[in-house]
Amino acid sequence: MEHDMTQSNATLLEFERLIAEGRFNPWKGTLRTGIDLGTANIVLAVVDEENRPVAGATFPSTVVRDGIVVDYMGAVRAVTRLKGELEGLLGVTLDAGACAIPPGILSGNVKAIGNVVEAANFRLTEVVDEPTAAASVLDIRDGAVVDVGGGTTGISILKDGKVIFTDDEPTGGTHMTLVLAGFHGCTTQEAEVMKRDPAQESNVFPVVKPVVEKMASIVQRCLMKHPVETVYVVGGACCFTEFERVFEKCLGIPVRKPAAPLLVTPLGIAMNCKM
Repeated sequence: MEHDMTQSNATLLEFERLIAEGRFNPWKGTLRTGIDLGTANIVLAVVDEENRPVAGATFPSTVVRDGIVVDYMGAVRAVTRLKGELEGLLGVTLDAGACAIPPGILSGNVKAIGNVVEAANFRLTEVVDEPTAAASVLDIRDGAVVDVGGGTTGISILKDGKVIFTDDEPTGGTHMTLVLAGFHGCTTQEAEVMKRDPAQESNVFPVVKPVVEKMASIVQRCLMKHPVETVYVVGGACCFTEFERVFEKCLGIPVRKPAAPLLVTPLGIAMNCKM
């Protein structure tokens, strides 16, 4: 039976509106914050005790690359700034915080990400892997969650609500940008702007399609040992309209993308934050 994402999509669209409009929802009990240190964006998500989105904020950043903090002080400053903005909006101090990592990164890199959260005056309560965080939002018990980030493609296989396999490979949105820059003979900054512009998607996607096919081949390799009926894709790099169709053609099984795919993992990190 097909998994119903109606409620998950409604929650994600609500969270997206909160960020876009700079407003917040009333909340119940203690607030918890998810800190997503992405390759292209830092996102903070705040939820209440019932896992309802309360507020959020984003900041474009290059302080993390493939799950590794490459600019520690820059990361601390960015998270501290976003924390201050949200505290000013909500009128409270945000205490409990959680962060996420791509599957399979070294323990030293995990510690560095946690240190950023603590240096920004959060009490670090949980570190979760990114695809597992996404599965929390989508309420998935069986299937594969593929988190297509800026630097990597992370995969989590779930069975009966438990993660039975994770993997992470270095192919993501950054690789799309590099291919686009090479094709057009422009800078990576110009290519990134082009890639993010929905109006240019019809020109951009045919160029980056081979990168999407490479991502699908990574997932296919994992599914050979751990077959599933459905794949769920999240992350900023999967926002293209044709993304799921290319994945489905390569994998031969249904591929589903939730609303606001860039915000799935940050919201899931917050939901996994302990008190």
